Amino acid sequence: MSKPKVLLVLYSGGEHAKQESKMLGCVENELGIRQFIEEHGYELVTTTDKDREGSEFDQHLADAEIVITTPFFPAYLTRERIAKAPNLKIAITAGVGSDHVDLNAANERNISVLEVTGSNVQSVAEHAVMAMLILIRNYNIGHFQASSGTWDVAAVSKQAYDIEGKVIATVGAGRIGYRILERLVPFNPKKLLYYDYQPIPAAAEEKLNKASQLYNEVDTIVERVENLEELVAQADIVTINCPLHEQTKGLFDKALISKMKKGAYLVNTARGAICDADAVVEALESGHLAGYGGDVWNVQPAPADHVWRKMHNPYGPHYGNAMTLHVSGTSLDAQARYSAGVRNILDEYFSKSYNYRPQDVICIDGDYATKAYGQREKK
Repeated sequence: MSKPKVLLVLYSGGEHAKQESKMLGCVENELGIRQFIEEHGYELVTTTDKDREGSEFDQHLADAEIVITTPFFPAYLTRERIAKAPNLKIAITAGVGSDHVDLNAANERNISVLEVTGSNVQSVAEHAVMAMLILIRNYNIGHFQASSGTWDVAAVSKQAYDIEGKVIATVGAGRIGYRILERLVPFNPKKLLYYDYQPIPAAAEEKLNKASQLYNEVDTIVERVENLEELVAQADIVTINCPLHEQTKGLFDKALISKMKKGAYLVNTARGAICDADAVVEALESGHLAGYGGDVWNVQPAPADHVWRKMHNPYGPHYGNAMTLHVSGTSLDAQARYSAGVRNILDEYFSKSYNYRPQDVICIDGDYATKAYGQREKK
């Protein structure tokens, strides 16, 4: 009798994996869980092949009881693929963000969907603040000059500003959004705004205000804005930190971006599809947006001709584009956290106790376990 299968999809580390043994998130190191899985009587199939028709991922779906994938190199578990996986019981995200799984289809099949909540919060918050600084200080053109042998200070300084005194807004003020606000207080911004379906806990808001009093003698630094258009209209920098689901897909379209301040910056470390890719490019090239940055793309891996790879504001190449690959949540520190989190989820599953951390559960028993992915009804 064949063993039940765990299907693990990760990016290739190649030579980099040989140089850095801590790189658990690649196919060569398999999250460090092969022995653990095999000791529980399962066969582990690890692959990078997940996009082409008839991929290795597709070939093993029929026998897979568990699918594990990352947000950084996602295997899209579509409704069609779920239909081809009769033995699938649980889909685990090694990281945070389960939008690569068709959650409605998973609920219909009573497939549990879990992720390692909190594993990337520090990493993503730091990346988001870094992207803000790269954009607002016009870092890229200065770096380009430094590496290409030129020296034109005016070309950098003509679009370089400080964060101090600016209004910064987050769409989504959960674990990551809040930490971004927390890290911005020492920069002495004018105001920190947030938009969310629920207010920040009073103690957390008080913490930000007290920190602000310490740094800049402002009594109330943080404010909730309940209308999204009003929020973006006030902000010099907007950072997106909400999940991708039916209600947020394409949220930042041409209409909403037009409500932003002319010359504002937009940072997205949540999910690429929350923004209309063409609308971002149009706003950047017209100068309505001074810059766009982040690490998430609406298709991952992004094709070589993706419009975000070469977009820029009216000043030309190297201006206003702070995009990277989807890497903010997969620092070596984060890899250690989401590797341990996957093992903890599997431990509960293998023992049949199913005593998962509540914050890790996205779907269970045929229903949504969190409002963060929208208050949708089962079909």
